[in-house]
Amino acid sequence: MEGDASSSSPWRFAQCFGDKGEVDDITEADIISTVEFDHTGDYLATGDKGGRVVLFERNESKKGCEYKFYTEFQSHEPEFDYLKSLEIEEKINRIKWCKRQNAAHFLLSTNDKTIKLWKVFEKNLKIVASNNHHDEKQQPLPTPIDPSALRLPRMLNQDKIVAAVPRKVYQNAHAYHINSISINSDGETYISADDLRINLWNLNISDQSFNIVDIKPVNMEELTEVITAAEFHPLHCNQFMYSSSKGTIKLSDMRDSALCDRHAKQFEEEEDPTNRSFFSEIISSISDVRFSRDGRYILSRDYLSLKIWDVNMESRPVRTIPIHDHLRGKLCDLYENDCIFDKFECTFSGDGSQVMTGSYHNYFRIYDVDGGGPGSEVTLQADKSAFKAKKIGGPLGKPSGKPNGAKKDPIMAEAIDFNKKILHGSWHPRENTIAIAATNNLFLFSSV
Repeated sequence: MEGDASSSSPWRFAQCFGDKGEVDDITEADIISTVEFDHTGDYLATGDKGGRVVLFERNESKKGCEYKFYTEFQSHEPEFDYLKSLEIEEKINRIKWCKRQNAAHFLLSTNDKTIKLWKVFEKNLKIVASNNHHDEKQQPLPTPIDPSALRLPRMLNQDKIVAAVPRKVYQNAHAYHINSISINSDGETYISADDLRINLWNLNISDQSFNIVDIKPVNMEELTEVITAAEFHPLHCNQFMYSSSKGTIKLSDMRDSALCDRHAKQFEEEEDPTNRSFFSEIISSISDVRFSRDGRYILSRDYLSLKIWDVNMESRPVRTIPIHDHLRGKLCDLYENDCIFDKFECTFSGDGSQVMTGSYHNYFRIYDVDGGGPGSEVTLQADKSAFKAKKIGGPLGKPSGKPNGAKKDPIMAEAIDFNKKILHGSWHPRENTIAIAATNNLFLFSSV
């Protein structure tokens, strides 16, 4: 499945992996729940609600940025917490690649409670290449008169397989659901965050972690906010940030104290009191935060907008990009059908010049960080119907307006399918290639 976008957009659809059946045939376990490129961009990982991890590798025999299946393994199984009488889903919440040190790959995957470090490597399968039997009749050969005629069994490499083994299992450290994991720039430690706490781990030690953030009140009735996402600074191994349901981002420095309950910086935009409503707290909750590669900027996503922050200016973002302004009048309906609680991710491009986030009706949007100018905003659709439209002459990938041959403008709220949503995506670290999870399909778009 390949094709070029319309001439007005440099982006084109490149590949699609996944079930080709109808939407009604999709099982819950097949829905992709996380997507992540490795540091080189040569490998790509997806995790799904069934606890599976699927890896893809770059297809070097093809021109452009194209991928092929590499391996698949079952990372997590459903469990039961007998102390709390709770089922623990196998759904993969996050995958993070460790920087490659040798021929093997290492990656972290987590569900709500347990983090695992996987080693993925290639190994040769060997078979007996010759023995003292006829190939056809399988009858023993007569004893050779000449000892040199004796055929000894030989082992030959038959095939190469990709194996995945869990090297470490980090568990029993979170009372609440893990929403984030982030590997430090030192390559030795990582953090894991749940609703109320953030823990610091050493990759080589699975039975011990350090609690570095704890916002749990003594009386849970006084709880006013929860942690929604956390990430290490890309360059400074002592700094990390975390976002909250109150719409704040806190930057912490582990050199200040063992428990980072006091933040070094807090990024927060004061709400206009005239816009305050019943939904204000819900829509201000930050669902994802990301550093730019140089650590200078922070990208945050709430329900209605993307915000780009300069780490040197805490009072307000340098740019606010409206994503769902056309849904402001439908917040009651979105609250009733729980869509208002959807957690959209966001990401910087590898060079930090663009940002990307998802929306409904399988649309996702790309924006220039600087803003302004023609082509500074591109809307694309990760949907098979768009490719069918293209085959009969419809355009594929217009900037804004009517993307991918859609007959109705995407900002027409009545025409939006809220069951189709782009929550997860990842940007290639060195090229303009984007991996998008759309229900049970993985779409790749490229402007390379």
